Amino acid sequence: MRRLLIGLLVAGFAMGSAWAQTASRLEEIVARGTLRVGLTGDYQPYSVLDKSNGQYVGIDVDMANALASTLGVKLAIVPTSWRDLAADVKAGQFDIAMGGIPVALDLQKAAFFSNPVIRTGKAALVRCTAKTRFYSLATIDRPGVRVLVNPGGTNERFVQTNINYAAVKTFTERTPILEELSAGRADVIIMDAMETRLQQKLNPALCAVNADKPYDFAELAYLLPRDVVWQQYVNQWLRLSTETGAYRTIVEHYVK
Repeated sequence: MRRLLIGLLVAGFAMGSAWAQTASRLEEIVARGTLRVGLTGDYQPYSVLDKSNGQYVGIDVDMANALASTLGVKLAIVPTSWRDLAADVKAGQFDIAMGGIPVALDLQKAAFFSNPVIRTGKAALVRCTAKTRFYSLATIDRPGVRVLVNPGGTNERFVQTNINYAAVKTFTERTPILEELSAGRADVIIMDAMETRLQQKLNPALCAVNADKPYDFAELAYLLPRDVVWQQYVNQWLRLSTETGAYRTIVEHYVK
């Protein structure tokens, strides 16, 4: 009996030691007093870096502040890029990545996703005077139509797959690409449906096309290190934010 008791105590100490060595990310964040959030700062309306003052603004900046508040910790934004996102989360550069991240299997190999934040897809942005001309993807993908897209992401991949006849030109900066469209030097910009709504709000001469019925299916979520406890906390916070209307209030501040 004594040997059995000693054996159970040893096993208990071993389990306790293992638990101590694998404390959840949630406990680490609270102990650290800081929530580190990775943001690319280049995807309206989710996160944008204002280079004039170094401040980040957008839906997911507000959501990041809200998440930090529930934890009773400060927010620290960690700059990242779409190219480095998977490597940065694996390296522990931040506790969560936000800012309009599409759910993708290649990222799922490196980390966890939260529950989806929003369902979206690709849509078109055109001059309002041409809205009746470009009312579908079929009317866009025609010879003589000039399509603009930003390179290196899902927008470009969509265009490469679905635009076969229209002339395509890439632009690396958001401002020039919008100026090209407004000036009539291009006809259509392909981008995320949520962003077409934002640009429509910011630019009265531009109109979103098919934003309510996007050309494809996508979901945006938050990217997390492989920690089930931390993932469950984020998912529960997201559910509460959705059910109480807090998330909708933030979205409508930027896009309506």
